[in-house]
Order: sequence, then structure tokens, then C-alpha cells
Amino acid sequence: MKNQTLEELTRSTIKKFNIRISKKFGQNFLIDEKALDNILYAAQINKDDYVLEIGPGLGILTKLLCDNAKHVLAVEIDKHLVDILRINLSDYSNLGLLNEDILKLDIKKELKKSFKEKKCKVVANLPYYITSPIIMRLIEERQNINSMTLMVQKEVAQRIAAGPGGKQFGILSVAVQYYSIPEIIAEVPAQSFYPRPEVDSAIIKLTLRQKPFISVEDEAFFFRVVRGAFSQRRKTLLNSLYGSDLRLEKNDLEKILINCEIDSRRRAETLSLEEFALISKEIELYIKKQSTSNLP
Repeated sequence: MKNQTLEELTRSTIKKFNIRISKKFGQNFLIDEKALDNILYAAQINKDDYVLEIGPGLGILTKLLCDNAKHVLAVEIDKHLVDILRINLSDYSNLGLLNEDILKLDIKKELKKSFKEKKCKVVANLPYYITSPIIMRLIEERQNINSMTLMVQKEVAQRIAAGPGGKQFGILSVAVQYYSIPEIIAEVPAQSFYPRPEVDSAIIKLTLRQKPFISVEDEAFFFRVVRGAFSQRRKTLLNSLYGSDLRLEKNDLEKILINCEIDSRRRAETLSLEEFALISKEIELYIKKQSTSNLP
């Protein structure tokens, strides 16, 4: 067993427990030891840490996390894999296992139950098809999380870390960077997984900010403006905002952008977070003035 490669260990475990690899759950098991090392290096797990692992799979990374952390809570949607994990990792008293869908789980409740009031670090190999929803769900629980070290599709990692000016910069970039500092740790080729996916992956670390990157009065309205700006990416900023649910006249929007000293012919992907915040603030002020002036 000691001389087995990670791929051999993975294949033998699958055969031993008659595991049917689920496309529905996006199961691709990591068989690259260097990638495992990169995940652990990025996450910087120590004996004082509480770890939330999403998608432990066959438990190879889970075992390493348990070896290094104070306590690990692993959430796995596949019941068959949970049964196998309970057998293979039965020696670890610092491991909690949940057979749950992370998107439906009351994360705050479970973290409090397992970790009391301690903040945790998230480590996850995320299914490609629900990566963004999981990341945003975790960001909602940012008060309980210090960092997230995630294996994601390479393209998604690039979108998250992208700066203004390129096609990869979008709503996901703004949302994640508003709440965290992203860093792409390493690229992981498709052959690092079994079965092999059709795309390459990347390890990305999100360090949660103590305060958002910029201060805005109304976060919900800020993101409403961001969504509106990106709603029609090929159009100018003016036309995208005009076609959004803000429902403001084009002339009024043009005046607002002039006040912000932002060229209305620019596209949303060229704007910085600070510029989005400025536009959001000016639109809010305009709407408030209009509401006041319409009072009897």
C-alpha cells in the first residue's frame, strides 16, 4: 500500500467499495500529489485550526487535513462515499462527517455546532457546475470563515482573480474581490484527476477581508448597479444601465456618469470597484432627490 501511487490508491479504493462515479455530483478525484501539497501549503493548516471541507470524496485530502488540524467538518453529498469515509477514517476523533448538500445546509448552524464560536478555514474541491453558487454561499457566511482554498475550473479561477480591462472581469470578479483577496496558487491539468475532466483546474485561495474592499451605503443596491452594468456586456455602460432594472432615463444616467467623471462610452469590464461604488452612490443620491421632489 505504501508504494502505491495516488492514482493506484484511488482506483483500488473505487474497485474495493464498488464506487459508481457520479457525473451528477461532478465527481473527479484528485490523483496528483503535488496538487495536494499545494492545497495544504496554500491553506496553511495548523493544530489550532478548524476546517470545513466540502466534497471530501475518497478522503485522501481529508486524512491530511485531520493530521494537521484541530478539527475537520467534512460535508459530502454522496451517501455511499460518506459510508466509505466512516470506515476508512474511523481512527480520527477530530473528524465530523455530514451527508448533506452544501447549498441546502444551514452552514452557520453547523459551524457553530462543530466549532463553537471559532472561525474556520474552508478547503474544497468544488464541482464545476455549481462552483459560483457555492462560493457566494460561503461568502454569505464570511463572519465565520477566515479563508477558502478551493480547487475550481481554471477559467473560473481566472474570472475570480481578473482585474478591470479584460473579458474575464465580470460580476463574479467584483463580488468575490469586494469581500476577499483572491490569489491563484497553481494550475492543475486535467490529467491530475480520475476520471479525467474535459477542462483544466486551478487552486485559488480567497482570504476574507475584515471589511469590504470599498465602503458603500447599500450593498444590495451596489450589486444591483453592477449587475445592470454587466447585463449587456457588448453595449456601452450608458446603454447597459439604461436597459437594466434601474429604470432611469438615458439623459439622467448620462448626467450621473458626467458627475462621476466616467465616460459613458466605456464598457462595464473596464470599471474598477471604486468606480462602480461611485456610480452606485450617485444613482442613489439622484433617486432620493427625485423621491423628495415628488413629495406633495
